Order: sequence, then C-alpha cells, then structure tokens
Amino acid sequence: QIPQQGAEGNLRQLLVEALVSAGRVDSVSMVMGLHPQYLSSFWKTQRLLLRMDGPLPYHKRHYIAIMAAARHQCTYLVSLHTEEFLQVGGNPAWLQGLHCAPPKLRNLNEINKLLAHRPWLITKEHIEALLKPGEDSWSLAELVQALVLLTHYHSLASFVFGCGISPKEEQDGGQGCQPPSPHSNSSPASDDSMEGSGGRDAMREVEVLMERMKLLQESQLEEEGITQEELETRFELEKTESLLVAPSEVAERCPRSSVLCFVEDPEFGYKDFTRRGEQAPPTFRAQ
Repeated sequence: QIPQQGAEGNLRQLLVEALVSAGRVDSVSMVMGLHPQYLSSFWKTQRLLLRMDGPLPYHKRHYIAIMAAARHQCTYLVSLHTEEFLQVGGNPAWLQGLHCAPPKLRNLNEINKLLAHRPWLITKEHIEALLKPGEDSWSLAELVQALVLLTHYHSLASFVFGCGISPKEEQDGGQGCQPPSPHSNSSPASDDSMEGSGGRDAMREVEVLMERMKLLQESQLEEEGITQEELETRFELEKTESLLVAPSEVAERCPRSSVLCFVEDPEFGYKDFTRRGEQAPPTFRAQ
C-alpha cells in the first residue's frame, strides 16, 4: 500500500509535529510514515502514554519502556528510551542496571517477564502482590499505566525487529523528515541487512535441509519395506535438528551488556502452552 497522491502534505505535517514535540523523528516514525493514518494513531498513543497526564512520572514511564524492550533484547528501543529517560530528568544511576532502580520498579520484573513470554501464566496473585499495601506498593492507577506501557513496548519491539530497524540506522541519519521511498534501498530492511551474515546463514540452512530431504528420498528407493510414515518421521527429525543447531556466527553473537543489565533471568522465554501429550498450564482467558 503506497500513500495516495496528496498525502505527502499530511505526512510532512505529522513528521513536523513529531519533531516539535519530541525533538526528533525516529526510525519507527519514518517507517510508519508509509501509512500516514497509522502513524497518526501511533503518535497519539505514544503521546498519551509518555507525555500526557497520568499517575506515573515521566522518567518512570521511560524506564518501564526500557524494561519491556530489554526483555525482548531490542537494543534500538532501549537506546531510544535511555536518551528520553535522561532528557526528562531520570537518575543516570538507574541506567547501570535493574539492580540500581528503586524496589518499586524492580517489583515489575516478574510480571514483565511473564507478559513478554508466557502471559497465560499470569494470575490474580501477581496483581495482588504489586498492590499489597507497603512502602513500595503500586496504586491501581499506576499499575494499569505500567502494564499498558509494558505490553505496548513488547509489541513495538516486534515491529522494530520485523522492519529491521537498528540503532546504527539512527546514527546514520534516522532523524530526517524525508520518509523512506518504497522503491529505493533506503528502507530499514536494506540490502545490507538482507545480505548480511544472518541472511547467508539462513540460506545455508535451507540448502543443507534440501540436501537431507534428497538423501532421504533416495534412501527410500534403496531400502525395502520403508513406509511413507517412517520417511516423514525421519524428515521431521532432520528438520528439527537442523533448526535447533544455530550457525556458529549466530550462536557467538550475544546481546549487548547495555541491554542485559535490565534483564533478570534472561534464559526465561516463550514455551508453547498447547503441547500434545503433556499437562498444559492454565490458559489466561478473557471473555
């Protein structure tokens, strides 16, 4: 979908407003600029969450955004909101890691972890623990805003990854007011990102998998008595093993310490809750 003729004026106005209100036009806004109506809604949401009246101070809102983005190891959003956090008067000491933040914010870690990876495990006890009266307790209004911020930035991290946006692009001129052209190579998913080591590794994996499929088909002809079910079982096993073994270049890459310092229990991740033949954990349902 390409912006209709005449939409450039609306887009330019949106980007100017973003520049005036935030002092910058980040790469997320540049990508969303291809869909001006969506960008308009997004900016209204961002403004309400981060800059309008609410129970949470501005610096704590940005710190919660950092916590959420770090849970998905999204260096772009962590870097962006680290700058915002300092601009609104946040304590630089908090940026040394989650252990340096006030206990009230650290108490969000557990529910942040579950919301990011296994939200169906959240129970009313998690909410009650945060609302329990005490020096570091949350008010209901504060907690609602905090949870909205967490889920918003979990989702935004997926958008950032899906568009290939990285902190490097911000340094290379992501603050300009010219939206990326859908016909040029200036979009975030540039040739460099597609042809980098990750793209080559993926292609190698596919080639290896195809070779294994070919060998299995040949073995079916050579072996007597092999059934279609046995062949499919072998293929699934080969496919699973090839996907589980990460290429060496990818395996050696680890998240930056500037992101991991905001994460506790980094090994905790998504686990399928619909596995067959196992006791499934209770699913969090809302009518």
